[in-house]
Amino acid sequence: MAQEDVFKKIVSHCKEYGFVFPSSDIYDGLGAVYDYGQNGVELKNNIKQYWWKSMVLLHENIVGIDAAIFMHPTTWKASGHVDAFNDPLIDNRDSKKRYRADVLIEDQIAKYEEKIDKEVAKARKRFKEQFDEAQYRATSPRVLELAAQRDALHERYSKAMNDGDLGELRQIILDEEIVCPISGTRNWTEVRQFNLMFSTEVGSTAEGASKIYLRPETAQGIFVNYLNVQKTGRMKLPFGIAQIGKAFRNEIVARQFIFRMREFEQMEMQYFVKPGTELEWFARWKETRMKWHQALGFGAENYRFHDHEKLAHYANAASDIEFHMPFGFKEVEGIHSRTNFDLSQHAKYSGKKIEYFDPETNESYTPYVIETSIGVDRMFLSVMCHSYEEEQLEGGETRVVLHLPAALAPVKLAVMPLVKKDGLPEKAEEIIRNLRFHFNCKYDEKDSIGKRYRRQDAIGTPFCVTVDHDTLKDNCVTLRYRDSMKQERVPIDSLQAIIEDQVSITSLLKKLL
Repeated sequence: MAQEDVFKKIVSHCKEYGFVFPSSDIYDGLGAVYDYGQNGVELKNNIKQYWWKSMVLLHENIVGIDAAIFMHPTTWKASGHVDAFNDPLIDNRDSKKRYRADVLIEDQIAKYEEKIDKEVAKARKRFKEQFDEAQYRATSPRVLELAAQRDALHERYSKAMNDGDLGELRQIILDEEIVCPISGTRNWTEVRQFNLMFSTEVGSTAEGASKIYLRPETAQGIFVNYLNVQKTGRMKLPFGIAQIGKAFRNEIVARQFIFRMREFEQMEMQYFVKPGTELEWFARWKETRMKWHQALGFGAENYRFHDHEKLAHYANAASDIEFHMPFGFKEVEGIHSRTNFDLSQHAKYSGKKIEYFDPETNESYTPYVIETSIGVDRMFLSVMCHSYEEEQLEGGETRVVLHLPAALAPVKLAVMPLVKKDGLPEKAEEIIRNLRFHFNCKYDEKDSIGKRYRRQDAIGTPFCVTVDHDTLKDNCVTLRYRDSMKQERVPIDSLQAIIEDQVSITSLLKKLL
């Protein structure tokens, strides 16, 4: 099945099983805005809990805050967002559709990658067990030709982005014969910049209203609170401040479901360090964050670092952690060495002295910052994409199953009476009453036991328990495992110990130590 078709099925599955709904769905939705349903909010909260505990529980020198969405408008002048938070946009005159020029070119680069992968796949099928992929990539004339075209395009694109050359971006689109997906034509306008911040007004009257912005990132809430946290917490360098919160960007080309939205959630940690040590900490946090992702068990081959060639004006090093989505390797987290730009800018615009007094050297200086920033929604999507499977079973039957990491699953245990009589429902309810304090349990009595299993498979429930007539005699139940579909008879008193060890966030955190 084509990866595009797989992605469409995942999007459909998210709505059908209560993970993600289009916002204002009864009014036909609102573009690039989504609501999380009853299962989605549980999965999302578990992702956030895993991140939060990995930061503030496992690191004695990292604390959390929750800054307001509305901030003084000068904040965004100091950060550079008012003057420079732009995307390069281009319109197709025939379809009247607007696109990000950089995204069109990046998609073209990805097409070269896809062509190379197809050549490799054909060769693997032809040569079978004798196939040496590394040698084939290094010697195949067709692969080398495609790689050269890809590299030349990438080099040209990187230079244009670094130079801010909008005319060159348009010329690349023309030279590569990139067409509009809607009209199929190459009738493009000039490329121009568009600011992504939402603005509104605060004040009781029109005359007294002030223009403010919905924050486009959560980082600035941490920077403006640096002194408050450092002084009240008596924090010593190095230390970090973590935050989870909503951010807003007026994305003109929002796409790929919840991958790029106008309202999204970030998990960010700013780590303040002594100047001169920042690149060492940058390398350490790259390693730490990759370990966090790989602890979920999705396979190291599905992750890669992408080091930035074009650095933001505030950074001296930057790298993305990319995950293999159905539409290619895409960024889920960014790690940046932001130097002392943010704190220095806020000191300049506020007139406040924002420095750290180092008791070991008896000197004051502005700390440097290492940032780790991960999109909750992109992380959610990566988990769903990797977990979704249409599994072929013996006898020709197919089941749709979400192989969610047990600690992230919305429901940990479903308890099912075999029939709705003879005291079995009451016994099932008793089991739930005893276990609901430890993990999320659901009661399910509708339809056949097979259909109930399939329903729980589809939302990723790792364990199911069936209460039958023998349960009333021996106080044992049938425990079913989602991934293997293995069933075993276990005492009711053993359920908590068997299940809790695998479904707690602690089980993931232990992999990080």
